[in-house]
Amino acid sequence: MRSLNAEEGRLAAPRRDPAPSRVAYRMHRLWLTPLFRSLLRVGLPAFLLAMAAGLWLSDPARRASLTERVADVSKSVQERPEFMVTMMAVDGASEPLANAIRSVVAVEFPVSSFALDLEALRATIEAIDAVQRAELRVRAGGVLQVDVTERDPALVWRTTQGLFLLDETGHTIAGLTAREARPDLPLVAGIGADAAAPEALALLAAAEPVAGRVRGLVRVGERRWDLMLDRGQRVLLPEVEPVAALERVIALDQAEDIFERDLTVVDMRSAKRPTLRLGPDALARLRGEEPRVTRAAAN
Repeated sequence: MRSLNAEEGRLAAPRRDPAPSRVAYRMHRLWLTPLFRSLLRVGLPAFLLAMAAGLWLSDPARRASLTERVADVSKSVQERPEFMVTMMAVDGASEPLANAIRSVVAVEFPVSSFALDLEALRATIEAIDAVQRAELRVRAGGVLQVDVTERDPALVWRTTQGLFLLDETGHTIAGLTAREARPDLPLVAGIGADAAAPEALALLAAAEPVAGRVRGLVRVGERRWDLMLDRGQRVLLPEVEPVAALERVIALDQAEDIFERDLTVVDMRSAKRPTLRLGPDALARLRGEEPRVTRAAAN
């Protein structure tokens, strides 16, 4: 007969809990996290590979050998015939400017297109005074194509250093040996005339009715203009709104032919008090004296 105590001990024995342990539960939850799985599947192998590569590259001889191999492969690719540039073509420039561009572009052909710094070459070409804008590209056939927008001369600027050609913005294009070389361009003079070139062109346009008598514009004090005419006549223009002042003078001339009279200066510097300076003969008549021309003829 079984003992009652043994039966009670068997009944009191604890049952095994089927639930996972706390550590197993946490590991299971961690494995279900996408970031952890990505780190374990990708990050850990990448780390091991990077560590192995670092250990292999820690040897200076191996690093030098690898660098040399990479350089050789890169050079062999860059010097393939389809990547070689053999000549340069310049379009949009006159022959002297094209020759100047070829002289400043210090490139020895043939050269790999990978070795060309197009931005640096563009900056070098645009540093030439006569070049307004340049565009560079490597086109098929191994040609370095340079498209140039050349500055158009609009004025001749007389300075103490000589004559210079200016474009419509006042940018210096080139020097000029003699005024007779460009008689088709109007003449400006004085310090600061280049900076005020747009205003000078506007004044010359306003003086179109008397263009045949205009000899040029003189910049005075770097702040205003004098319009020079033949026969020694001069129109002094104001600092503010000189075009409007010149238009009033032109309208007065068209109505009264003032430039045909014996005048030396038309002073428009003061809009409230325009002034006319008479010539010596007109001044003598005004004073009731005999004109100098008459006296000289009588003598």
